[in-house]
Amino acid sequence: MTKPLVLDAFERLPRLVRTTFVEGLSNTIDQVAEAAAPSHAFLRQSWFAAAIAAYGGRVRTLTVHAEDHPVLALPLISVGPALLGVAAVPGSYWPFRSFPLAPDAGAEVLDAALAALAPRIAALRIGPVYDDDVAVMPLLDAARARGWGVVGRFIASSFLLDMAAARAEGTWPRNSTLRKNRFHEKHLAEHGRLDWRFVSGADWPAAFDDLAAVEWTSWIATRTDGRDAKFTRAGHGAFWRAAAADPVLAAMFRAALLTVDDRPAAFSFDIDAGPLKYAIANSYDPAFAKHSPGKLLYYRNLVDALDRGIARVDWGAGDSGYKRTIGAAEGPAIRDWLLLRPGVPAALAPAIRRLWRGR
Repeated sequence: MTKPLVLDAFERLPRLVRTTFVEGLSNTIDQVAEAAAPSHAFLRQSWFAAAIAAYGGRVRTLTVHAEDHPVLALPLISVGPALLGVAAVPGSYWPFRSFPLAPDAGAEVLDAALAALAPRIAALRIGPVYDDDVAVMPLLDAARARGWGVVGRFIASSFLLDMAAARAEGTWPRNSTLRKNRFHEKHLAEHGRLDWRFVSGADWPAAFDDLAAVEWTSWIATRTDGRDAKFTRAGHGAFWRAAAADPVLAAMFRAALLTVDDRPAAFSFDIDAGPLKYAIANSYDPAFAKHSPGKLLYYRNLVDALDRGIARVDWGAGDSGYKRTIGAAEGPAIRDWLLLRPGVPAALAPAIRRLWRGR
């Protein structure tokens, strides 16, 4: 009797990988975003389209397919003088500028992407992104291995709040905090009828007008030229309104809003990405500052998020005081990155590093 053939080991055949460049934003972006980590699911075609519409730029997309499935989508715009050959990933600075990558993309996909980029650009700028970014960090590792120069520039530290862990320990929110909040709410109500509500989905883009109304009364309008306001039409409002036209993104956009006698008084705006909430912006009308309307609202907002299954809040960078008070701890650093093509650009990495970090 013939014994069956037993294969003790076998060599895995490489996957068929192909790259394509298209002018404009490829329709494959949404397919990759839907397969990507939940933290990056908002990086959809409409997200990048909103950035191009709001901030300008001619965009093209590099897509990498593995076995006919799109697993990497990298939108690119040219920046600076054309002679320099520098491209950048478009998007919004809030919460970061990255690209969608399928978790099973593999090294051969990243290698193929870099091989396709090398003849077309001298340098690629990506950022700001976190030090644990699930798409950019593997790309940086692959770039170093292929002889690209990699230059990073520190931007800021991030702050993360693990609400689920704090609640499990019985330390969040503290009873003392809740008592103080009730005290402030009681006195805030002396200004008029309070309405606490949440907006999302079909409420956009119209609800951005309420958020902008708060910003126009806040410090950002009175102490600056207002260009950094998130939702005013003089600030970045065009981006968010355009992005919210995508119903999938609109469902991720969520705001807590406080009105006093129907007057917008405070808001907290976030992107819900699976079990993670990106705290994009919050503001309040200083007419009510004595009673801490912003604090009252974001505690309500976070408790609601925790009850809906959101475990962590990414507060981003800046103003660490109130973030630490609410329980946030320092998280990954936020950096800008330059990838410099092998050859002369990569050889210039040490000089570029000194210049870029000195800016």
